[in-house]
Amino acid sequence: MTPVPEMTPRARVFASLAGDPVDRPPIINPSSAITVELMDLVDARFPDASREPELIARLASTGHTELGFDSVIPYFTLVMESAALGCKVQWEGKENWPTVVMTEPIWDRFEDVHIPGDFLEHPSIQAILRATEILRRELPDVSIIGRTNGPWTIAYNTFGVQQFLTMSADDPDTTMRILHKLKEVSVLFGEAQIAAGADILLYPDHATGDLVSGEYYKRFLMDIHAEMAGRLPVPLVLHICGYTMDRMDYIAQTGMAGFHFESKNNAQKSMDLVDGRMRMIGNVNNVTTMFARGPAEVRAEVYAGLDAGLDMIAPEGSVPLQTRLENILEIPRAVNDWMASHPDNIYARGRNGSANGTAST
Repeated sequence: MTPVPEMTPRARVFASLAGDPVDRPPIINPSSAITVELMDLVDARFPDASREPELIARLASTGHTELGFDSVIPYFTLVMESAALGCKVQWEGKENWPTVVMTEPIWDRFEDVHIPGDFLEHPSIQAILRATEILRRELPDVSIIGRTNGPWTIAYNTFGVQQFLTMSADDPDTTMRILHKLKEVSVLFGEAQIAAGADILLYPDHATGDLVSGEYYKRFLMDIHAEMAGRLPVPLVLHICGYTMDRMDYIAQTGMAGFHFESKNNAQKSMDLVDGRMRMIGNVNNVTTMFARGPAEVRAEVYAGLDAGLDMIAPEGSVPLQTRLENILEIPRAVNDWMASHPDNIYARGRNGSANGTAST
């Protein structure tokens, strides 16, 4: 088989999302690959490196410059939209993620839901947009992944998890009205990040299998996600934590370009279930493998993902901040070694069966 010519990281990601041949599967993390070691390496630490555009961009760039990934993402947390809506945020230090103070929800009912007219001018939002602009200038050949949280995630932060889940059971009609109103936050922030230079949007919507069923997903979110895939003019990559095989068939019908999924789902069974209808991205375990074990175990999980034909290799979510760099760096090493020992592979052929010498570089 004739090798695919070497590609730029950005071209590689776009080709993979389109199902076209690639010189190797992209290595990305749609969530976050930053660590305390990387913060110290480039002198960009939380909390400032989650609020100041120049520091955000400097830290985000390490995903490519230090780790060798094909993408960077300047939005490391789940709090920025919620902060702009009025939630209280605990910004923490470099050892911990910023979090919304969940004990102080800002809304109780549908009538409370309000998107400020100056939402995009809020400092938290502007920090992400300006960091994206910096990265676009400095890394023109690298894929920039933006992040716009879905309405289920935003509702957790603004209503509180327990209150919102109770509402979804007791008053599903009001729950749907809330979700449809909050989806406009996703569009507003997503469009702004695209204008700033984002190529792709991660769309986290945490209807996790640990809290809600696959049928809940179909009832409340499937149609909204299909709408988002149509309204936002770049590829959307959905992320839902936990076990999600009970909703993968529904997700594959939404038009989402890809699904970033966790290690609670077997890679091969997930690929079989989705059957080429969207790109599958994952799913190296974070807590047990990336954080607590060593390069050999990381390599084994990467190989399992490649053997299953995952379209892109990635940690299953945001890597723990204390993860050792040697474990993250093992991901691109393992991908390159697997490719060298598998010259006849699905990546060179492409999902669409294209000629393997025609991919753009």
